[in-house]
Amino acid sequence: MSTGTIDTSAMTMAGLNLIQQALSIYDNALRLVVCNRPFRDMFDLPPELTTPGARFEDTIRFLVTRGEYGQVSDVEEAVRIRVDQARAFAPHYMERLRPDGRSISVEGSPLPQGGWVTVYTDITRVKQQETLLRARSEELSDKVLAYAEELSATNRKLEATITALEEAKRQLTETEARTRLTTEMMPAHISHVGRNRRYTFSNRKLGVVMPGRPANILGLPIDTALGEAAYGAIQPHLDAAFFGTASVFEFNDEESSRRIRAAFTPDRATDGQINGVYILSMDVTEETQARSALQQTKRREMAAQLTSGMAHDFSNLLTIIMGSQSRLQRLSLPAEARDLVTATLSAAHRGGSLLNRIADITGAREWHPVPADLRVMLSDLDTLAASALPDGIRLMIQNDIASDALMLDTGMLQDSLLNLILNARDACGGRGEIRLNVFAVQGTWADFTVTDTGPGFSESALKHALEPFFTTKGGEGTGLGLAMVYDMVKLAGGRVWIGNTEEGGKVSLRLPLRPAPSALAPGLVLLVEDSPDLRAGIREMLREQGHAVIEAASVDEALALLSQLPDITLILSDITLEGDATGLDLLDRLPAIHPPCRLMTSLPKDHPCHIAATGRVPVLMKPFTATGLTAFLQNSGETK
Repeated sequence: MSTGTIDTSAMTMAGLNLIQQALSIYDNALRLVVCNRPFRDMFDLPPELTTPGARFEDTIRFLVTRGEYGQVSDVEEAVRIRVDQARAFAPHYMERLRPDGRSISVEGSPLPQGGWVTVYTDITRVKQQETLLRARSEELSDKVLAYAEELSATNRKLEATITALEEAKRQLTETEARTRLTTEMMPAHISHVGRNRRYTFSNRKLGVVMPGRPANILGLPIDTALGEAAYGAIQPHLDAAFFGTASVFEFNDEESSRRIRAAFTPDRATDGQINGVYILSMDVTEETQARSALQQTKRREMAAQLTSGMAHDFSNLLTIIMGSQSRLQRLSLPAEARDLVTATLSAAHRGGSLLNRIADITGAREWHPVPADLRVMLSDLDTLAASALPDGIRLMIQNDIASDALMLDTGMLQDSLLNLILNARDACGGRGEIRLNVFAVQGTWADFTVTDTGPGFSESALKHALEPFFTTKGGEGTGLGLAMVYDMVKLAGGRVWIGNTEEGGKVSLRLPLRPAPSALAPGLVLLVEDSPDLRAGIREMLREQGHAVIEAASVDEALALLSQLPDITLILSDITLEGDATGLDLLDRLPAIHPPCRLMTSLPKDHPCHIAATGRVPVLMKPFTATGLTAFLQNSGETK
């Protein structure tokens, strides 16, 4: 057999089997990691107690029951005492006489990653020699004394060697501790899987990266720790790593609703043998959400560039057609021709509406989440939808999200949900039931699911419903409703599912679950604004939020008030102020310790002062509403 095919783990076990002492290693969960043949033979243990994963408690119970520790009145109490001692993981050395008359020494030492290693040595012969020496101490010859002196010198050398080994062990333990501390601080699961596909190392972050999984997985098979679905996703890449191919890929873990990025690196020995695989797993759910939103924005920009010119030309053509048909309508025409003119004008008007819908999809839309009361938003949706539903159709809304205040773009979300409800209305005909269920998924997603009691989606609709211009309503539909819903969800970094239930159709919108930050605590606000009318309006907005307000019109007034009133908690200033100094000058002249400062302006975004301001502090564009001001102060406060 060539050296390239030698199994190093088998060689290690063969070496352990050759030593005279019995050896066992248990992890911090009191489960067997490895033992050698002398351990099994010394205590005559059955195979199930010498297999990795065997419980220490079961082994002790076997030995106690067999009489290894002498006569025991309460077996379970004896087992409990020894298990509790083992959990202490304290170094220990002891000697004891076994029931068969042989003596053994037991030396245990804790491991830095938890658990311990124990060595059992048969010292029967040594004990017999000690007894003989004590019995014949008076008859010892000079030769024996010389031998004793030589043995003493050898022992002193051995003690020196042991001291050096203990120092090496201490350094190794410190290095291992630093390595483990480093891996525990990483926001990722770092592990090693052996050739038997069991974990030999883990930094206990699996349950953090993939909630629902155990944290302590040493000795567990990887498929058991991950679960069938997740293991099925990674298995091809794990197989490739065992053949020497490194890889990085992403997959959706449905059990935890997380997006996981996993890297596989072969553990290659110097002789080329693959001893296992290192695995690095990271939760990239939020990164994926942001990436999805960015990709959708880029696609929309490209679509806008492609369609804007065509839309302009079509708009001109429709204008010409409508003008010509209007002139024809004023002429004396036969009834049949007049009907054709009316039909042409109607088609042209529908074409104009279609251009507007295309502009909505490809125009500059962005997902702007602000703190929103979910209950209020759903109540408003119920009111809006009720007026569009016939008496025979009932709408039921169920909200199971505990946190009512979320970061949402309520306008875009409400439009999308209303679109789905109206589509469900059309599917139900004149009678049926529509349900909107809102619930959290693994604390990561907010799921908005609309179901109805209609006929459900056809096979064709399931494949193409989210594509622009696909419709099942014939000439009555534009095919842009669900496309706009899909566009909204992707801009938010979410996902859309379309399917059927036993009762009808189903559409699920899964959006990132972002609880709104806590409301800004009321305080004393210094409002710096040169327009009296604007100051009055903004003052009322701030007071409605519970703030007290003092006012200034210039930088000098603001600084004077700031020096006299140490209780000021926030400065809100316009960029353009009374006098030559601006809001930027106010920033420059603030003392070293000062309250947070926020700016507002009506200057265009490309103005030099606006550009300079946004590079330093949050800036609020005028005009704004009370809701917009609240959201601005809360969100900008989170950045500090």
